[in-house]
Amino acid sequence: MLDVVPALLVAAAIAAALWLLWRRLAGAARSRPRAALRIAAVILMALAVVGYGAFRLSKTRDVQLLGELVTHVHTSEKVVALTFDDGPVAEHTQEVIDTLKKHDAVGTFFVTGHDTAQAPGALKALVEAGEQIGNHTWSHPRLLAMSQEAIAEEIERTDAEIRAAGYGGPIYVRPPNGKRLLAAPWYLWRHDRTTVMWSLEPDSIGGIADDPDALVAYVRENVQPGHIILLHVMYDSRDASRKALPRILKALAADGYRFVTVSQLLELRGS
Repeated sequence: MLDVVPALLVAAAIAAALWLLWRRLAGAARSRPRAALRIAAVILMALAVVGYGAFRLSKTRDVQLLGELVTHVHTSEKVVALTFDDGPVAEHTQEVIDTLKKHDAVGTFFVTGHDTAQAPGALKALVEAGEQIGNHTWSHPRLLAMSQEAIAEEIERTDAEIRAAGYGGPIYVRPPNGKRLLAAPWYLWRHDRTTVMWSLEPDSIGGIADDPDALVAYVRENVQPGHIILLHVMYDSRDASRKALPRILKALAADGYRFVTVSQLLELRGS
C-alpha cells in the first residue's frame, strides 16, 4: 500500500510540527488528560490535512508526483488528439471506426483488458484501422492504495491483450477515472511508462453528457491547439457521445483543426 505509507509519514511530520507550535503558544499541558487531548487533536488535524491533500491530488489531472504526465501539448498548430476510454465492444467499435474514417480522423483508444478479452475481434479491428491503442487497466479499478503486484497485474495483462491483437506501437497508460496518487505513478515511473490524461472531458460533465448538441458546443467553445479530448463511445449508455462524435469532427475540421494520435501529438511539442 504505497499510497498509505507516505501519507502517514507526512501526517506524523505535520502532527509533530503542530504539537511543537501548540507547546510554544499555549505552554505545557498541566495534566496527563489534557496532554492526551492535545495529542489527539493534533493527530486528527494532521490526518485531516493530509487526507484532504491526498484526495485533491488524486483527482487533479495536471499534477503527478512521479513519471511523465501528459494532458496537452503546447503547439501553434491546430491539432487535437481524440481519445476514447473503455471497451472495445463488438456492438459499437466498427461504427466508431467508420465515423473516424469518414472524417479523415484517427483516435487513441484506451482499452480495458476485460472488454478486450470479451471482444478480441473489436480490438483487432481498431488495430487494422490504424488507430492507436492505450492501456486503461484490466478491470477499471481506482489505482489508489493498491499493491505494486496488483497494479502490475492490471497493466501487464492488458498490455498482453493489446500485443496479442497485433498492435506494435507505444502503449500509453490512462488510470481509470484519472485516479492515482503515488502507487500507480511509482509503478509507471519504474517501468518508463507515460501517463496520458486529457484537456477536455465533455461527456463527464453533468447537464451536457446526455445532450449531443451541448457536447458539440462545449468542445467547439473550449478546444485549443494541442488539446487531448476524452470521449466515451463504446457502451450502450453512451449513445449521446456517439451521436456527437461525427458532429464534433465536422465542427473542428471546419474550424481548421486536424486530428492526430497521442503519439503524433507528442511529436509536435514546442512546434
